[in-house]
Amino acid sequence: MSKPTAARSRRALLRATIIPAGVAASLVLVPLPGAVAAPSADAVISEVYGGGGNSGATLKNDFIELANKGGAAFGLTGWSVQYISASPGPTSTWSVTPLTGSIAPGGRFLVAESAGTGGTVELPAPDATGTLALSGTAGTVALVQGTTALTCKTAADCAADPKVRDLVGFGTAVVREGSGPAAGASNTASVARAADLADTDDNAADLKAGDPTPTNSKGDTTGGPTTPPNPTEPGSVRIHDIQGNTRISPKAGQTIQGIPGVVTGVRTYGSKGFWIQDTNPDADPATSEGVFVYTGNATPTVKAGDAVLVTAKVSEYYPNQAGGSQSVTELTNPLVTVVSSGNPVPAPVVLNDDSIPEAYTADAAGGTIEANTLKPGSYALDLFESLEGMNVQVKNVRVVQATDQYHELWVEARRQDEKSKRGGAIYLGYDRPNSGRLMVQALAPEAEKPFPLANVGDRLQGVTSGPLDYNQFGGYTLVASTLGALQDNGLQREVTKEAAAGELSIATYNVENLDPSDPDSKFGELAKGVVTNLRSPDIVTLEEIQDNNGATNDGTVDAGATVAKFIAAIKAAGGPAYEWRSINPENNKDGGEPGGNIRQVFLFNPQRVSFTDIAGGGATTAVDVTGKESTTALTASPGRIDPGNEAWNTSRKPLVGQFSFKGKKVFVIANHFNSKGGDQGIDSRFQAPTRSSEVQRVKQAGIEQAFVAKLLAADPQAKVVSLGDFNDYQFSPALTALTKDCVLRDLVNELPEKQRYSYVYQGNSQVLDHILVSPGLTHAKYDVVHINSEFANQASDHDPQVVRVKP
Repeated sequence: MSKPTAARSRRALLRATIIPAGVAASLVLVPLPGAVAAPSADAVISEVYGGGGNSGATLKNDFIELANKGGAAFGLTGWSVQYISASPGPTSTWSVTPLTGSIAPGGRFLVAESAGTGGTVELPAPDATGTLALSGTAGTVALVQGTTALTCKTAADCAADPKVRDLVGFGTAVVREGSGPAAGASNTASVARAADLADTDDNAADLKAGDPTPTNSKGDTTGGPTTPPNPTEPGSVRIHDIQGNTRISPKAGQTIQGIPGVVTGVRTYGSKGFWIQDTNPDADPATSEGVFVYTGNATPTVKAGDAVLVTAKVSEYYPNQAGGSQSVTELTNPLVTVVSSGNPVPAPVVLNDDSIPEAYTADAAGGTIEANTLKPGSYALDLFESLEGMNVQVKNVRVVQATDQYHELWVEARRQDEKSKRGGAIYLGYDRPNSGRLMVQALAPEAEKPFPLANVGDRLQGVTSGPLDYNQFGGYTLVASTLGALQDNGLQREVTKEAAAGELSIATYNVENLDPSDPDSKFGELAKGVVTNLRSPDIVTLEEIQDNNGATNDGTVDAGATVAKFIAAIKAAGGPAYEWRSINPENNKDGGEPGGNIRQVFLFNPQRVSFTDIAGGGATTAVDVTGKESTTALTASPGRIDPGNEAWNTSRKPLVGQFSFKGKKVFVIANHFNSKGGDQGIDSRFQAPTRSSEVQRVKQAGIEQAFVAKLLAADPQAKVVSLGDFNDYQFSPALTALTKDCVLRDLVNELPEKQRYSYVYQGNSQVLDHILVSPGLTHAKYDVVHINSEFANQASDHDPQVVRVKP
């Protein structure tokens, strides 16, 4: 599965610079060409400043200023400004501020971004406001038609993206226009165009460093008054008044004086800030008594137990507004006075079977639930929202998603939720989301306090407690100041049964963007999975095999080196000398990581099964069916099913091959349907969430179902196995469409419910990979082999599957 790639939340800004283990050794820094898109004749980025609120800064906020060189108003509704770090790594993503309104001819448009804790001067009244935390010295800003996060990470790729109207790289930015990035940005200096707004698509030549000069659409160049003194007396408004009894603060946009509270947690990395909680709660269970105080780039100077007064602006921060995330009520641009220290932190609210409702959320027929009065006794999402920012705890909880590279895991705080055979939380329907799932992340950086390396089924014994946050990657998240002790459940990687005499074994394995630059250890672990855990199947269909230079976007599409390296690793692990077949895709036409050209590949053991080569297959050539009954055959093998159909746009086309086993024909279809990218999450502010990607998968399933039906019309006893990463659930409309008229049966439905999963996402063990067989294969022994998805150390994020059939 390709996970959604919406803009990172501020909480996760550190992720933009993390390089996964094994990748750093393969990176070679070389000069990169600048972007060469045509200069803009109207809207341009006229000034960029990332030092707001930093040490030595006068202005309190970062900003991006736009200008219009054209003779007509330039509409910005549906556009965005976006930001990415100076040297994007594999996990880096663009952050987005959506825009509305327009830029008058010859006018300016000011976008206020993140504030630090320093500075004394407000910006002029901004025309738009976002939360992008720009670096003061280096990064890239883009003006984009659309609000979906860009995916380009090189100058050339961004220049080729027609959505990018203008782009400014500054400092040491890799992504920039022309000969080099604009130089000289700092905490006290912006980079800006000259008065004539010249745009030659060369950032180094077009933008120069100087004093920041933010200008809004009214022509204002000065902001509000200098910062008032820190508060000395409590005001009349309390945290529960700010939070209110819905998801949106009734005080949003207002600056509130002297908000009292006790600090319950301090975050010094990523989205920096601290949580405060009122020690005198009201009687309404729907109103939270806690709130996050966002300090921008500045490290907070308070500590847990400090009693403070805060004067700040109330803001609603959406970690992924375009993707449907809920908001976090925050206090921004804070002025803080520490009244006393060493105070007891408010006792945590206990989250368990008794407090968490079974029902997850109210249904608004796809509309927003933001204005609904919270019902914490009825819905889990309402309960968590009513505790947003407050100190909470779980005790003796089961881990339902393993520790990831960002030092996060998921626990199940409600024991009545569905349990998988091996300790996870099994996802069995849209109406059965397991309401007690919570992400746990550490309050302290990993260097200060190591995070437990846990697998599914392990336990955090004792108390795990801390403020309750919300982020786009996990919804409601317990930011733990206290972590329970890890109890190892001894989870073992499964090994499937050996094939019996006369059985043909066929497996599927998503190898997660495999290319030759991946470390040998990844090839070795994947090979071990094939040889040891799958017992060297006769046929293996692979998904996410990348081309020979991986994500390098230079037109390469051949994957011979990738496959050869994997076959060699399998042989070194004691496996057979597999042969292989595939079809190279058209460059960048099949989705996935740009430049990677992922595709499906058949591996087969020639000592056990033969491949029937039939010429004529190609990237754009549709395979068909010929003959009747015993003469039924493919017109091309390998071939692609209807590759020109719009249903396969930016998605992998099914690869079909004709095999022979003990003189009998077997037709195998390797699949990788389009990803779930763009879907609203199950914790969305829109309920029920929209699964927009589902539409394309239903079309894809219908096309493949019709192809299989055609095979069965030619030979009702045709032996067909369709398998791979379908990126959807066994109860989804796509799988319903694929199994229409019983041309195929989905074998996962024949497993006990507690064993139906191949992937773990947001704490739910779920099915994305499937093996389906035609009616002629009455003998089909099916196994999902759990070797990855439940483990902190994994060769892929998917578990492989295998079926043993008797043709």
